[in-house]
Order: sequence, then C-alpha cells, then structure tokens
Amino acid sequence: MENYNPVLESSSLVNILTLRYDPLIESNLPKKTWKDFESIDESPNILFIENSICDSLEQKLKTLKGEKICIALSGGVDSTLVLSLIRKIKPDITIEAVSIKFADSVDETTTASKIAETFDANHNVVYLENYLSELPKAISMIKLPFWDLHWYYVVKKSQTLSKILISGDGGDELFGGYTFRYNKFLSLTSENSTPLEKAKMYLECHERDRVPDQENIFNQKSNFSWDLIHQILLPYFDNKLSRLEQVYLADYNGKLLYNFNPVNSRIVNNFGMEMLAPILNDKLLSTAPHIPTKYKYNESANIGKLPLRAILKQNGHDSLVTKQKLGFNVNTINLWKSHGHNLCKEFLLDSRMVRDGWINKDWINKYIDRTDLDARYVNKFLGLLAFEVWYRLFITKDISANTTLN
Repeated sequence: MENYNPVLESSSLVNILTLRYDPLIESNLPKKTWKDFESIDESPNILFIENSICDSLEQKLKTLKGEKICIALSGGVDSTLVLSLIRKIKPDITIEAVSIKFADSVDETTTASKIAETFDANHNVVYLENYLSELPKAISMIKLPFWDLHWYYVVKKSQTLSKILISGDGGDELFGGYTFRYNKFLSLTSENSTPLEKAKMYLECHERDRVPDQENIFNQKSNFSWDLIHQILLPYFDNKLSRLEQVYLADYNGKLLYNFNPVNSRIVNNFGMEMLAPILNDKLLSTAPHIPTKYKYNESANIGKLPLRAILKQNGHDSLVTKQKLGFNVNTINLWKSHGHNLCKEFLLDSRMVRDGWINKDWINKYIDRTDLDARYVNKFLGLLAFEVWYRLFITKDISANTTLN
C-alpha cells in the first residue's frame, strides 16, 4: 500500500459505480475484438475442451511434491467440473475445497458438500455473519473500490491450507453462462435494434448494478454522462455479430477483464498464493469464443455452458449440478438490514467524498433511511460505501486497512 499512488479520475468513479468495472484497470487477460467472437459453424470438440483444461491442471500440478491444493467450490458447473478433472488426473492428491456460507442467504454449501464428498475433497465452509467486516483490508489489497469481495474470504481461508488455489473462473464468459442476461436481452431487442439501443438494453440487463436516477448520485465534479457510458459499450454492439455473440463479447471485455480477473489476482498475490484458472487456458481463450451459440446455450430451456455440462455427463457427474446458475451469492437485502444500513449511515452521512464534491449528499439523504429499498438501491449504497472506504484509505488516509466494520 505504501507504493500505491491513487489518482481519482472522474471517469473511473463513474465507471465503477455504474458498470462495476473500469476499463482503465490493468488485466493479464487479452482483450477481445468482435472478430474473436465470430462463430465457426461446427460443433465443439468436447474432448479437446476437456484435454485443454486437464493439460492446464497437469502443468501446474506436476511441480507439486505431496502438497495439498485448494479449490474454490461454489457448487456450480465450473468449479464442479474443475474439481472432477483434478481428481481424474490426480487420484491421490489432497484437495481442500473452500466454500462460503453467507448469513441470511441461500445456503449453497449443502450442494457443495455433496460434490466435495463425491471427489474425496475435504470441505471447508467459511461462515460470514458480517460480509462487510473486513472491507478495508480487502480494498487495501485490491486498491479498487469494490464491495462484493467474497474472493477475499476464500483466499484468506485457502492460504491456511495450501499455496495453490484453483478456480472455475471463465466458464460463464467463454461458454455462455449468464443465462438470466441472455433471456432478458433477447426480449428487449430485435435484429433491427441499433447498436446504441442494444448498448442501452445491455445496461437494462444489469438491473442490480444501476438505479433509475443514477445520474443524481454524482456531483458536477464527477462529470457523469450516460453518453460516455454508452460509448464504452458501443463497440461491442456495432459489428456483424449476432445479438447474443455481442453480449458474450461485452461480458468478456467487461467484468471478467476489468473486475473478476484483476481483483482475484491481486487478492491471491497479497496472500502469497498462486492461482490457476484452468478454463482460462490459452487454447480455450482462442477457440471457445468461436463456438456458435447453439452449442453453448439452449435458448428454449434457458440453459448455458452446454460443452462443460457435456464433459460432466461423459464422466458421469452431470447429476451433481443443477440447471440454475450457482455462485457465491449474498442476499443483499438481508445484509442491508443486518449491517449495511448502519455502516452506510456511519460512513456516508459524514462522507469525505461528499465533502470533496464527488457525490451528491441529497441523493444519500433521500434514500438512506427508506424502508422499501430494493436490491438495486442497496447495491448502489454498498458501492458508495466501498468507494468511501477506498477514499478514506488512500485519499484522506483517516482509516487503516485493519479497521473493522461492525
């Protein structure tokens, strides 16, 4: 943290609080153009996909000598597939599976426990009563104002068990996993929609990330502009791709490239661990985007990641996963009621960002004590809380990374 020189640019503030990522952030994955997502009309080679994931795992695991490994296990398709392939190629290795159980949220750890048992992995469940308690520590590591940092707790536990953490990152972006978004986007657009209309509807499909009066959050100093937001997204929709291929392109070049990948990498590095995301291997990064939609996503059944599910089925493990998308998901409404509301009042009613002219105090006062806030407004307040914590850590420097949010 001592070598970090923060520069708060209005574009970054607006991007992160509107898109939940910032294209100015450095990523170690290649950026893709629309030509990278042009479909090649042939069915995917399922064996090639499986072998490429196994090769990536083999390359990392062959250097281990009796060491344990960790895997982040949500119970979804991606982490289940990766765990199954680890056990397939390394039948004797000790595997520590790590899952998160959020207070007052849907408990996905029961499913994860059954999966861990199937593949003879020790299952470690991290229970989080207050998901926000170590937000200053997590933000001090990633140096970015994000609040949804379950990965911090996964890595914190994993580093007590192993030096290597394996994840299923990339399955959604490469193999069509965001089915809730695809269905809505297709219903909001047509083949005759303009690129700008599609960019706007893409934002509509991220309803948890924005509020109807988003522009009122910012003061003039922030230079908020919907036009600038649309310009970031427009290249993904102004091309020859089909509508869903355009969404794949936007998803890849959005949160994967400028949120998930850099955030997860920085946390792992700060804990002195090594991370491997075998689905994001070079072979699949170059070939998977070209797989036609019909082989990735079943529109009528609204099921995605068909090639990865096919691998699970061939290996006899498809019954372990559901058709619904699973992940580490906290119930933000309940989090707001238990801890988020009080923390936002503590930090935002005396906000340093408000004092310095970035954020509109009237917007905060209008909504902060409303009892009928929906998930969009709760998420926005938690985003503002994260930015306030970042601001106090790196700009005003009046809190430390060891500050606990109770």
